Amino acid sequence: MNTIQQTIYEAFGLKIQSELPLPELQPVSHGSKGIDVTVRFAILSHLDEIVGARDTNFSNQAEGFVFRMPDTATFCIQNGSTITIDPLPGVSKEKIRLFVLGTCMGVLLMQRGLFPLHGSALSIDGRAYAFVGQSGAGKSTLAASFLQAGYSLISDDVIAISYENGVPFVYPSYPQQKLWQESLDHFGQSSSGYSALHDEYDKFAIPVGDRFHNEPIPLAGVFELVKTPEPYASIHKLERLERLHILLAHTYRSAIIPRLDLKQQHFAMVAALAGELATYQIHRSTTAFTAPDIVERVIQLIRSEA
Repeated sequence: MNTIQQTIYEAFGLKIQSELPLPELQPVSHGSKGIDVTVRFAILSHLDEIVGARDTNFSNQAEGFVFRMPDTATFCIQNGSTITIDPLPGVSKEKIRLFVLGTCMGVLLMQRGLFPLHGSALSIDGRAYAFVGQSGAGKSTLAASFLQAGYSLISDDVIAISYENGVPFVYPSYPQQKLWQESLDHFGQSSSGYSALHDEYDKFAIPVGDRFHNEPIPLAGVFELVKTPEPYASIHKLERLERLHILLAHTYRSAIIPRLDLKQQHFAMVAALAGELATYQIHRSTTAFTAPDIVERVIQLIRSEA
């Protein structure tokens, strides 16, 4: 853990210099100028009393946003530019990476003024579409179906959105999906050769290769997946208040926003997005594998409304 070797990566439109190996991210080979984010190891024991005295492991301090994961590490995210890690003895780098690329990156994006949605984003006909839903709704499985149909992944898990000249853009994350064994079975794929996620024995990290869209792209719509016992899929367009509710409900790590004192900023961006983005709800069957049918319906809808 005390290595001083640093590697430079790119994700979410940011150049990230890290002491922690981040093999999921794309390495950068053109120098260290213009570093946006530094990931480093350091001792954070001076924060133990502050974190330990609170009802929650999360605390916003002058030094930065601090949280502790039991049996893992204490993390501090500061000014949208630094992630500091104080690991517990013997903890694996794989386990630490889950929190660096998850909660830490979500907080860092919020500190930088970006809006993080929880879901998968895909490039379809030159525009980005976000697919959100509760855990187990089938976001990643549906995204994999789009990839099989020839479309490209922009982001899986954290969707980073920023306004550029009044237009919402999605910034690409990294060329990897997280798929359950059940999803791989549906696609006739073996999990052999893929790495299981540290906290899930039957969920795997799947590289997407050339099916990765690695440039910022305008966001054109949002689809929420919900499960239904019906044996078929259906899609329904939503009104503005429903759109607002969905964007609020599927903000990545939304419970952290009040602790970052970003409620007003967050609501303003959500309201702006709800006012202009086409938003739909997809009812997908729990009794039949309807992902290929949903892909076809979504493409037809997008092209008919374009």
